[in-house]
Amino acid sequence: MNQNSVIPQHIAIIMDGNGRWAKLRGKERSEGHFAGMMALKQTVIAAAQKGVKWLTVYAFSTENWGRPQAEVEALMDLVCKGVEMNAAELSENGIRVQVIGERSRFSASVREAIERIESITAKGENMTLVLALNYSSRSELTYAVQQIAARVKAGEMEADAITEQTISQALYTAAMPDPDLIIRTSGEYRLSNFLMWQASYSEFYFTDTLWPDFGEEELTKAIEAYNARDRRYGLVK
Repeated sequence: MNQNSVIPQHIAIIMDGNGRWAKLRGKERSEGHFAGMMALKQTVIAAAQKGVKWLTVYAFSTENWGRPQAEVEALMDLVCKGVEMNAAELSENGIRVQVIGERSRFSASVREAIERIESITAKGENMTLVLALNYSSRSELTYAVQQIAARVKAGEMEADAITEQTISQALYTAAMPDPDLIIRTSGEYRLSNFLMWQASYSEFYFTDTLWPDFGEEELTKAIEAYNARDRRYGLVK
C-alpha cells in the first residue's frame, strides 16, 4: 500500500462466506464460523495498525435466528469463546469493543460475555471495534423513530424540528462517524439490512474472497480500491 494512501476513518464489513468455506472443505459450518473468528482477529489487528479508527463488523443479524438451532447455539458459544480468547490482546493493542444491536434476546451468559469484553477494553484509544450483534438496520430505524415520537408526544420537541441529525443521534451508532468504506466478502452484492442510513455516502468494495480467507492482504486491497475513488458527496469538483 502506498505510504501516501488515505486510510478510511471508519470501515464496516459484512463478513460473509463462513458456511461456503466450510462446505468446500468438507467441514461443519461451525468450523467455518471458528475460522471466520480467526480471520476477524487478524483483520482487526491489521486495521488498527493501519490507522483505522472505527471498524464495524456484521457479526449476527436478527435474521440469523432463523438458522438451524444447533448453528445458532454454536455461534453464541463462539461469542463467549471469542471474549475469553481475545479480550486481553485487544486491550493490550488499545482496541475498544462496543456492541450494537438488541441484547435482550441473548442468554444471560452471552450478555455477560458482551459486558465483560466491553469493560475489559473500555480504555482502548487506538481503534473501536463495533460488533453488530442481533442487529437489523430496519429495527434500528424503527427504534429511533419510536424514541423521537416519544419526545414529540412528551412535548420535548416539535415534529417539524426533526432533522437528519435528530435521526442520526437516535441510532445505535450516534457516537460514531458514518462508514467511509463498506466491504462485503464472498461475492454477494447487497447490504442485507446493515447500516442502511449510515451508508448513504459510503464507498463499497466487493470481493469474491470468502470471509475466513480474508486478512491483512485483502484489507490492503480494499483500502487501495478506496483510494482510487473520487468521493464528491453529490457535489461537483
